[in-house]
Amino acid sequence: MSGRGPALWAAVATLCASCALVPLVEPVGWMVQAALLVVLVTAAGAGARRLPWPRPVVVVAQVAVALLTLTALYAGGQALLGVVPGPDAVAELVRLGQSGVADVSRYASPAPLTPGIRLLLVGGVTLVGLVVDALAVTYRSAAPAGLPLLALYSVAAGLAADGTGWLWFLISAAGYLLLLLAEGRDRLSRWGRVFGGTAGRGPRWWPRSGRTASGPAPVPVRHGRRIGALALGVAVAVPAVLPSLGTGLLGAGGRDAGAGGGTISAVNPLVSLQNSLNQPEDKEVLNYRTTASDTRDLYLRIVALDQFDGTAWKPSERTVTDVPEQLPRPAGLSPDVATSRINTSISTAEWYGQNWLPMPFPASRVGIAGRWRFEEQGRTLVGDRGQNTRGLQYQVESLRVRPTARQLAEAPPPPTELRREYTRVPAELPPVVATTARQVTRGAATPYAKAVKLQDWFATDGGFRYDTEVRAGSGVKAIVRFLQQKEGFCVHFSFSMAAMARTLGIPARVAVGFTPGTKQPDGTTSVGLRDAHAWPELYFEGVGWTRFEPTPSRGNVPEYALPDTSQDHTPGSPAQQPTRPAKPTDGPRPDPTCGPGQRAGAAGCTAAAPSAPAPGPPGGGPSVLAATGLTLGGLLLLAVAALPALRRRRARTRRLAAQGPQAAPAAWQELTDTAWDLGIPPDEALTPRRTAVRLADTAALPPEATAAVHRVAGAVEESRYAARPRPAPQVAEDVRLVCAALRAQASRGTRWRATLAPRSADRQLRACAARWTAFRRRHAAGRPATALRRLTSALQPGGRRP
Repeated sequence: MSGRGPALWAAVATLCASCALVPLVEPVGWMVQAALLVVLVTAAGAGARRLPWPRPVVVVAQVAVALLTLTALYAGGQALLGVVPGPDAVAELVRLGQSGVADVSRYASPAPLTPGIRLLLVGGVTLVGLVVDALAVTYRSAAPAGLPLLALYSVAAGLAADGTGWLWFLISAAGYLLLLLAEGRDRLSRWGRVFGGTAGRGPRWWPRSGRTASGPAPVPVRHGRRIGALALGVAVAVPAVLPSLGTGLLGAGGRDAGAGGGTISAVNPLVSLQNSLNQPEDKEVLNYRTTASDTRDLYLRIVALDQFDGTAWKPSERTVTDVPEQLPRPAGLSPDVATSRINTSISTAEWYGQNWLPMPFPASRVGIAGRWRFEEQGRTLVGDRGQNTRGLQYQVESLRVRPTARQLAEAPPPPTELRREYTRVPAELPPVVATTARQVTRGAATPYAKAVKLQDWFATDGGFRYDTEVRAGSGVKAIVRFLQQKEGFCVHFSFSMAAMARTLGIPARVAVGFTPGTKQPDGTTSVGLRDAHAWPELYFEGVGWTRFEPTPSRGNVPEYALPDTSQDHTPGSPAQQPTRPAKPTDGPRPDPTCGPGQRAGAAGCTAAAPSAPAPGPPGGGPSVLAATGLTLGGLLLLAVAALPALRRRRARTRRLAAQGPQAAPAAWQELTDTAWDLGIPPDEALTPRRTAVRLADTAALPPEATAAVHRVAGAVEESRYAARPRPAPQVAEDVRLVCAALRAQASRGTRWRATLAPRSADRQLRACAARWTAFRRRHAAGRPATALRRLTSALQPGGRRP
């Protein structure tokens, strides 16, 4: 594949796969630069391949062109002559790359096109284009070129806020199939007119297809087109009808619950939480109108994270059912606890597409159209078969639960099964977490008193600082780092308090949703991107799951958790309201003013901070750059693991296609290697005839295969010893017949091993090692010998003296 057609389609495949990156950044002007770089790299490779250069030199030339162009575009002012990357230019490129990585971590998609992000996008697409061109054109192997294309699409799918839709997958897959088709046509063109007559009319840049002048394309080409179209159709249609994994709270796709009972898979729903905290624009997510007179406690809850595995908090896999007309009463809620009913009408933005439904907690009735399912343990609604929250209007009837401090303090122990599930902590949780929890709650006699002490320690007494620029995390290391550094945002506070409560034997989980938002002049309340929040929920028998607010300057402290409500109350009496403002704030939210010793809703600080992220993963996993590296590394390992099988297949094709005097020896080599792969090692001491007898007896070949192996052995001996060996046109078919019989006699495991890890690859490794040793010996002995001959020639009479 050295022609212009295959090289062109390699570039087209790269640009098609890069289209999946379009939703990540606005505007999309970077695609012009990426296309320019890919075209330049492709042209450089095409020109270098016309010269008698080794393949590695061609790749080096392409790398040089890409590096010079990137330097001219992004560090021209610091480069030598504007294009040559000197130390200053390299430093500038590194600085831009680091800035781009920071911007990727800061912004949620679609992110603004900063210079750093532009460099990462253009450089990444250029690198993928270079690798695809090297594999598919320079090294004439288009199939492995799908690995970098898949890596590019996977990175885009993992970073897109709403996932990559079917259109981007269709474009990426079409580019790869066109590249494979171009390779196939290029290979067929080497056979002349074997598959058809004169090449049909068509654009000169299209690889010759073998279309005849008088009719349609020949059978192989038509079949290839049908297979490609069928494969592409299956790849697009099947995922559309199968349940899919969600893309998070702000994802457009979302996990489908499935029909019937179904389950909710344990996918971490926190995506881009910290990124949204730092968004330059607070876009409206939803607005609502409610009958509640005071909306400060009207948190819109999305999902509960109840599983802590040491790496992240995430929702457990639960059974989902149809949404009942009346939702069951909240678990653990006693009739003695004061409650009131609230009706809320909610409208979501057209761009806000995720598969969990924001609702006041606990909801008792939901009026909504669409395919929604109910998960009882978390009291959440999840979309089914692609259902999401884009442009929804729905009504929710919920309870406002108003326990007293005394009811919480006198709560009986929770059920054993519930306590066991919701107090489980990973074995690798450092002891410092439990030790700190005991120190903070020293002197507290009840679980409620311990919960209030934990909340106050995080919010006011512990010296913690609210900071959205701190590296996110939810694993055990992130918790320990947070307790040591004492700075973070709602993810750190809620996750750490929930983990510490579990070590104290208090059932705990983390809820994700939105704070109440801002009251508007028309009577509605607007909830923006920055109103998203995470908070801990602790379980108390008789009250149920109860919200606490450990994050300073965020949200609102519930009445039952305020310090001055810890005194006794008569059962069933309403909670006191000692320090909270008399009515909610109607104006826009001011900037945060509460310091480490203050918090919103407490005396001395009444202004709530306007920062709240869109729900997103806590970031306890690897960074974007690390995830990309891991993905590429994993694909590289898979490619390396597949090399023996690919090399073996290529050798089989080459041997069975051999013609002339070498046909019989090549076919015999393939036969003995196949037998070796299937567990019959070769014996170099035997003649071909004796080897044929050994194969027939060892593998118990049927009569047809036995006759075929003897014919091949006879052809090999004749090619070795006859003065004029006769042609053996059927030797390849005989070898295929014998190999098929050998595989039929082998077990399934043996056949798999022969395909994935062929034993005969050892022969190739030994041959490569022998050739390398011989090359080194010739190289070591060649230079002195050549110098000696030159000196001898110069000293001879009439010779040229140095």
